[in-house]
Amino acid sequence: MKKKNHKYIFVIGGVMSGVGKGIAASAIAKILHAKGFSVNPIKVDPYLNVDAGTMNPTEHGEVFVLDSGLETDQDMGNYERFLGIDLKTEDYITSGLVYRTVIERERALGYAGKCVEALPHIPNEIIKRIQRAADLHGSDISLIEIGGTVGDYQNIMFLEAARRLWLKFPQDVIFILVSYLPIPHKLGEMKTKPTQTAVHQLNSYGIQPHILIARSAVALDAKRKEKLAIWCNVPAENIISAPDVESIYDVVLNFERDKISDWILETLSLRSRVRRDTLAPWRKFVTRTKNLSGEVNIAVVGKYFDTGDFVLSDAYISVIEAIKYSAYKVGVKPILHWLNAKDFENGEKNVSTLAGYDGVIVPGGFGESGIEGKLKVIHYAREKKIPYFGLCYGMQLAVVEYARNVLGLKDANTTEIDEKTANPVIDIMPEQKKKLEEKDYGGTMRLGAYPALLKDGTIARRAYGVETISERHRHRYEVNPEYVERIEKAGLVFSGTSPNGVLMEIAELPRKVHPFFVGTQFHPEFKARPLHPHELFTEFMKAAVGRKKNKK
Repeated sequence: MKKKNHKYIFVIGGVMSGVGKGIAASAIAKILHAKGFSVNPIKVDPYLNVDAGTMNPTEHGEVFVLDSGLETDQDMGNYERFLGIDLKTEDYITSGLVYRTVIERERALGYAGKCVEALPHIPNEIIKRIQRAADLHGSDISLIEIGGTVGDYQNIMFLEAARRLWLKFPQDVIFILVSYLPIPHKLGEMKTKPTQTAVHQLNSYGIQPHILIARSAVALDAKRKEKLAIWCNVPAENIISAPDVESIYDVVLNFERDKISDWILETLSLRSRVRRDTLAPWRKFVTRTKNLSGEVNIAVVGKYFDTGDFVLSDAYISVIEAIKYSAYKVGVKPILHWLNAKDFENGEKNVSTLAGYDGVIVPGGFGESGIEGKLKVIHYAREKKIPYFGLCYGMQLAVVEYARNVLGLKDANTTEIDEKTANPVIDIMPEQKKKLEEKDYGGTMRLGAYPALLKDGTIARRAYGVETISERHRHRYEVNPEYVERIEKAGLVFSGTSPNGVLMEIAELPRKVHPFFVGTQFHPEFKARPLHPHELFTEFMKAAVGRKKNKK
């Protein structure tokens, strides 16, 4: 049921993908929130996957996990980071999820014997989900980003749902098109024709954009804005210039400088509910990112590098942003160096090169590719006292490395790599074994938020400042409880555990032994926010800064 006067903003892409539609949507949501409105962002992905859990990060980008355990598109992470909120399962919609729901309802005679068709039943289900998300949040405005680009066959049903919602509530629905204006190198002139074509394509679906966000390498000039206004039937004042910027966090301030909130609120017949500058903390954060006193060099040793450097920011986006937030908090600029674990494995790169870095991170991942290389990296970082932070798999491998080289269990391993290892210090959860035998891989991991208890006197406890925490997980394998006592006697401390003490959540070496050697079974990067950096990333960055100072 639609709440009276609830507003809907649909953000649609034009010309090409990858021009920042998700960032634009996040920035708009942030600005409207700063105007005193409760906003619930929704991401629509037109693929037939039910969720993003089975997708390859090098092709689709990072899988972002919500508190509920839902595996989603990386744009959900952008929404959470910009707004500083935790999103719900209902805020994510895929074609696969919609079609599955309709088919399951038809099988259960939910349509009372009617002929079930793509039209109208699929758009109706989409609208129902959008309105349900709004009801659950109790929000004033729903901001819906439709994945893909105008003209894609896959997102037609979502555009049709948006059109139907507009037909029913014309005063409460607006459309924003984020489109790209290329500047061909040989011509040296910004071209508006592709965007004109995108608008005309959108018109053919019965949708006219109210606001046009013009993405390009440089700012839009008056002449181009005039042409777009004429040929796209959008008032010139409703065309927002969105040039490339140094930081995605500048987008919020740039949009507001162009008075985007004025045009949105006016179109939706709304008035700002605040008088003071509620974006002040955001402005302070952006200013801080531009006034840093030094640099630290961080080595990120991963495996999702095989298709070229351009995929890195997508495959590890939450890790990258979490590093930035904590670096900014301690006043330094992080310089990230992407090191392929396979290079250490096959001898192309010597681990001694790690001595030139101020910190090492081994992020999450799956499978055996590059594992021996990561183990070499962890061993070197531990022995040479280089600040080390292991995330999920990075924690599991730290335990394997410790068992091999400190406990003397040379064949210690994770059963993910060697099912027959005599010393399975990392093993799969019993409840998952049957699912894997049946090749049921979707949604079978420990997913979402789980509580953990922290031990007094540890790095983790001092960093968080509380005894109980909640963090998000995405994994099948755990530290084998049969080895915990032996490992701890050898000096590695499990400073965070599940409330019943069975699952090991954080492993660390005492600070008197190592400046920072910490691994988390969870993914702390999913909870990092621009205005609230994650505590463990911040401690890691402090240690990296300390190492840099000591090297001078």
